[in-house]
Amino acid sequence: MDDNAAALRRLLKRTYMAKSSTARDDRFQRARDREAVPPATATPSKETVPADLDRLIHERVRLGIVSALAVNRSLTFNELKAMLKTTDGNLSVHARKLEEADYVVCTKSFDGRLPKTEFRLTTSGRRALERYLNHMEALIRATREG
Repeated sequence: MDDNAAALRRLLKRTYMAKSSTARDDRFQRARDREAVPPATATPSKETVPADLDRLIHERVRLGIVSALAVNRSLTFNELKAMLKTTDGNLSVHARKLEEADYVVCTKSFDGRLPKTEFRLTTSGRRALERYLNHMEALIRATREG
């Protein structure tokens, strides 16, 4: 039984060593491949692409909220939830992030006995969306030209 256990340990050690050295070789090869690719900035573009993407708006649900509010005067929580096909918790977390950044304003009221949460896009939120869209358009143009 001890011989079998020792043989199994040796086999596992060889297998592990082979896998780890193969993984290391793969990492080195990928690094060499990345260095071989010419940088995208090698050909100067007519337009400069802004360096920083607004990560707050770039997230899918937040971009959906801001975009929906850009074309509607205001939307209720349930309208946004149905439009974006998301959960209550997911929508409330993302809406709160946008509210903390002053991109949206949240108004809570009652419609009879039912609570009603309504969102509107602020001026700074509209400007942030415009900057984001301009950045994305510049990236698309640079990609097509490049």
